[in-house]
Amino acid sequence: MAVLAEALSVVIKVESLLNLSTENQVKFTQNIPNKTFCGDGELIRIGFMSPSDVQSYADSLKSLGLVFMENNTAKDFVVVDQFRGPTTDCSWIDFGEIELGDTGNSIKSCRLKDSSITQVSCPTGWSFENSLSKKTEYFDKEKISTKLKFLRKEGDQDVYLDKETGKEVFVGRTEFEG
Repeated sequence: MAVLAEALSVVIKVESLLNLSTENQVKFTQNIPNKTFCGDGELIRIGFMSPSDVQSYADSLKSLGLVFMENNTAKDFVVVDQFRGPTTDCSWIDFGEIELGDTGNSIKSCRLKDSSITQVSCPTGWSFENSLSKKTEYFDKEKISTKLKFLRKEGDQDVYLDKETGKEVFVGRTEFEG
């Protein structure tokens, strides 16, 4: 496996980026919205915690000329859910779990199909101890509305109260303006 897949990841084929005009390649680089960027030379991954942030970013990629879906399958980029894998049909990636040595810990990752790359690329400064792979809990839309109560916005995070545990839950947000 080649790129980390935490939370919601937008995974883009490098080949598709190289087929863009030079101007749009520069725009892509300038518009990376957060510090979750990582790549292995074949795929690029950018992570998000909110579906609306994913949608905004996907729209910006489409404005550059990348195609999300063609014939009901992902073409240039795909959205990958840490728990469920690709959110649409995608014939060009493998998604799975990889063990981190003999630590007993594992992460989700994806790579280009038939790739020989075995090292996992993670964002600069990423560590398992502080990762969503270790600490995340999944809340679907229905669970959010019944289990969580929005409290406030704190910097780049939405803060909710977990009604069952009484603990605060933080959801990182990306303010993206393509």
